[in-house]
Amino acid sequence: MENLVKFYKGSFLLFFLGVVAAYFLGGAEAVVIVLILCVLEISLSFDNAVVNATVLKDMNEVWRRRFLTWGILIAVFGMRIIFPVAIVSIVSGLSPWSALTVAVEQPDVYAAYMTSAHVSIMAFGGAFLMMVGLSFFFDDEKDHWIPVLEKPVSQISSIPFASYIFAIALVLVMGFFALSGEDSSTFLTAGLSGVLVFFVIEKLTEFMENMEKKRAVEHAAKSGAAMFLYLEVLDASFSFDGVIGAFAITTDIFIIAIGLGVGAMFVRSMTIMLVEKGTLQEYIYLEHGAFYAIIALASIMFIKTVGHVPEVLTGLIGASFIGIAFVHSVIVKKKEKAATAS
Repeated sequence: MENLVKFYKGSFLLFFLGVVAAYFLGGAEAVVIVLILCVLEISLSFDNAVVNATVLKDMNEVWRRRFLTWGILIAVFGMRIIFPVAIVSIVSGLSPWSALTVAVEQPDVYAAYMTSAHVSIMAFGGAFLMMVGLSFFFDDEKDHWIPVLEKPVSQISSIPFASYIFAIALVLVMGFFALSGEDSSTFLTAGLSGVLVFFVIEKLTEFMENMEKKRAVEHAAKSGAAMFLYLEVLDASFSFDGVIGAFAITTDIFIIAIGLGVGAMFVRSMTIMLVEKGTLQEYIYLEHGAFYAIIALASIMFIKTVGHVPEVLTGLIGASFIGIAFVHSVIVKKKEKAATAS
């Protein structure tokens, strides 16, 4: 609970500093944009908070603190400033410093470069998130929320690499049939890279967990390191959609960083709340709802490579899955209490 109080205080402090910084950068209009971006980030990433909590609850205290400290620095500065600049640098052929100069002095040109990388960013993030969602539902040891859908899927898990086969098939179908020309090859390369990164992290985690079993004390931190790496890539995949969507609101890289960064801080606070209050254990279908939301977000990211999907709709779909799962969990919990009382 102490971590939760500290982090919420930190979230509100960052929010206050962000609003002040936005005002000095662009006056009242910039403050309004920061508020909009903050809401955008939170609405798009609530399912991220739930999924983060499922991983974080199994990490030791040392790596939890590192995720909440180093992780927020990576989330705010890495994904909201360094990542977009790196993308522009790669796409334009400019040096990182020149790309940053373009972001500051020619924000419209910078936004155009970011938009040109839209297909590869959506393909990579969508493929990685699709693997996250499929790996959850292809686990035959999981309890079921919607048995008519989840039981058949979990039974397929007996097929080796079933989730990988399904995800790769989706990437190939999208790449060969939904897109053409350069977009097709870009999508295939980025999408398959997303699946590959998930595979590497999964195997790295398994390796470190096996080492931990052999030498628990010596290698416990390494296992935590692998889970930390997984969480950061997961966070990055969730943030792609928000970073790209933010350019529809403003092209100012610093305003985007402030708005999305403040939102990311509040998402971290929600993650801590879920872990420290044992919310996932208390509301049994909340985790399922989050992973349905992940599958939906991954699908939307794929769809965005061929057409426009409003960010509002993206956020509403994820929130709806989690909301329905929460309500159902409450109903089941009440029924169990009534049965116990009788």
